[in-house]
Amino acid sequence: MEKFRIRGGRRLVGEVRISGSKNAALPCLAATLLTSEPVTLPGLPRVRDIVTMERVLAALGESCEHVNGATRAVAGRSGAFHAPYELVRTMRASVLVLGPLLARRHRARVALPGGCAIGARPVDFHLEALARLGADLRIESGDVVAEAPRGLCGSDIVFPRITVTGTENLLMAAVLSRGRTILRNCALEPEVEDLARMLAAMGARINGIGTSTLEVEGVESLRGADHNVIPDRIEAGTYVIAAVLAGSGVTVSRCRPVHLAALLTVLGEAGVTFSVRADAIDVPEQEVRPRAASLETAEYPGFATDLQAQFLTLATQAMGTSSITEAIFENRFQHVLELKRLGASIAVEGPTAHVHGPTHLDGTTVMASDLRASASLVLAGLVAGGETVVDRIYHLDRGYEAMEVKLNALGAQVERFNPGPYL
Repeated sequence: MEKFRIRGGRRLVGEVRISGSKNAALPCLAATLLTSEPVTLPGLPRVRDIVTMERVLAALGESCEHVNGATRAVAGRSGAFHAPYELVRTMRASVLVLGPLLARRHRARVALPGGCAIGARPVDFHLEALARLGADLRIESGDVVAEAPRGLCGSDIVFPRITVTGTENLLMAAVLSRGRTILRNCALEPEVEDLARMLAAMGARINGIGTSTLEVEGVESLRGADHNVIPDRIEAGTYVIAAVLAGSGVTVSRCRPVHLAALLTVLGEAGVTFSVRADAIDVPEQEVRPRAASLETAEYPGFATDLQAQFLTLATQAMGTSSITEAIFENRFQHVLELKRLGASIAVEGPTAHVHGPTHLDGTTVMASDLRASASLVLAGLVAGGETVVDRIYHLDRGYEAMEVKLNALGAQVERFNPGPYL
């Protein structure tokens, strides 16, 4: 099993370019099932989750080719409709093929998905809403089996709780449904907006893009399109935090700072110095340690749960006590025990971690439990004394493109060992 060996204490200097968003690319890939024409997606990150989604699409009769840095997907007129467990077990986002399959092929069999063990993310909202569109659904042998032999029909749907994948799934189902669908209490994440804009480029009729209410007039068919996914805001935020922790002048480029407003606000409250340009964030060497800062994760535009673990690592080096409340997932403090192995002083009370800093971190072997927890441990290794080994970095490879390459280009010393196939 692959690991990272990190030699701490090296200063980071230079520019790091952010890859395309993994969380935007996954629904956009699923949306290619909605048309028989080619869809071209330049600049998708080569991470495990993308490879997994491409394998799911292949099982559904779609071809994916990679030419000059772009992915060209062609679903054609295949009637395949089964996404099996052996393909989707490692990735919850695989449920995103459910809506497109029902909308265009009128049936779907999709294994209940797996992914990071960070808490319950039930697909109940997806299924209840798809039933409102006229789908007949049941759970059979661990699979969601769905049929709509006469096609889907528009409806007025209110999500009882904000759900990103639920919004994306229903949006893709609605674009080929008969009549009008209104989706209320939709997620506002930039990745949802990005998907909606891609669907509009394919000929979908969507009003309210970027708002919590989406109105969709169903069309008979969609065409192919070229679409550039947005930069990865979580990767960008991770490198901004790395620059604050260990940087002597780092530019995080090819990003959209507007998507990181909540993180930048908290960093400002902590006394961190940075400057923002249209597509870059410059983080100079910090003259003083950050101050403690407290936050609570929330749906966008609030503080992203996917940046909670990384910020918690930063809090171990801040002056004072930071209180970090996780309000999205109930099991997302698994990285705390590993940070404590490095010497961090953290007390968890219910959904809140109280982080006392600054503390000296000593390198040792730690184990990643999920995608973002693995990133927090890498960040800790950058500032820990001696050598830190991060085990189970296959979690990291699900969402970060060549992280060790990017960090080493900034001056870090990160080695991947026990090598196996990267993807």
